[in-house]
Amino acid sequence: MAETSKADGGRLTTHVLDTATGKPAAGLSIALYRLDGSARTLLKTVTTNTDGRCDAPLLAGAEFRLGEYELVFAVGDYLRGQGTKLPEPAFLDSVPIRFGMAESVHYHVPLLISPYGYSTYRGS
Repeated sequence: MAETSKADGGRLTTHVLDTATGKPAAGLSIALYRLDGSARTLLKTVTTNTDGRCDAPLLAGAEFRLGEYELVFAVGDYLRGQGTKLPEPAFLDSVPIRFGMAESVHYHVPLLISPYGYSTYRGS
């Protein structure tokens, strides 16, 4: 993997929407990992607020570095906490999204969830 550089202008954000209820997914746990070859380093774990967003960017300023990352969303725990009956094992439990950041800009990685599907895209 190419050497990464620090960037002052970049930031990483996310939010989660529960498409089964049409509401933000409040209280959903998200783990952020940095990937470097076969190494996977946990950078932080956060929980979404009542708007389904994090209270601050996941990465910004000196923390923001170009490279490859993974967000792991604890969808199963969230759905169970909402009273959703899930089979054992659940169809979706942990939802990982791997992505690369190649520019010092705003990267927004939203997640739309339901018990049997999810989607993501590069947002703004």
